[in-house]
Amino acid sequence: MPGADGTSYLVRHAKAGSRERWTSPDQQRPLTEAGKLQAAALIQVIGPDVEGVLSSPYIRCMETVEPLATLLGLRVVAEDRLAEGADPAWALAHLAATPGAVLCTHGDVMASVVEAISQTRVPMKGGKEWGKAGTWAFVVTGGEIVAGRYLPPPT
Repeated sequence: MPGADGTSYLVRHAKAGSRERWTSPDQQRPLTEAGKLQAAALIQVIGPDVEGVLSSPYIRCMETVEPLATLLGLRVVAEDRLAEGADPAWALAHLAATPGAVLCTHGDVMASVVEAISQTRVPMKGGKEWGKAGTWAFVVTGGEIVAGRYLPPPT
């Protein structure tokens, strides 16, 4: 709900197979077994207060948040504006406007979002981190991100 208070989440996809060894289009590269375990454990990191799950359409991102969405009775919505190389502006705006949202993206988009928020002097706990299956939890008040905290990847 726009203008509401709560927490929104930005997740980097879990561990995927090697980009160099993958011979099909990169968008189809799936999670490894370790990545699947990380994805299954995201509920322990994010918790149950989720109202919507959006993901880059890349398979590894969709697979990262599918277990969380399924457990919460939600569906994952593919969103091109979270794809690798995307402009971080949309993700920033959506995180601020939609507490309860989980967005799954790639390292480059996550890094850009974290950098942009850091430059606004919003308190950020955890440094500039964006490990695979790592999550940023953003506290939203009145449609603005007022704090961020890095949640390390589940093991």
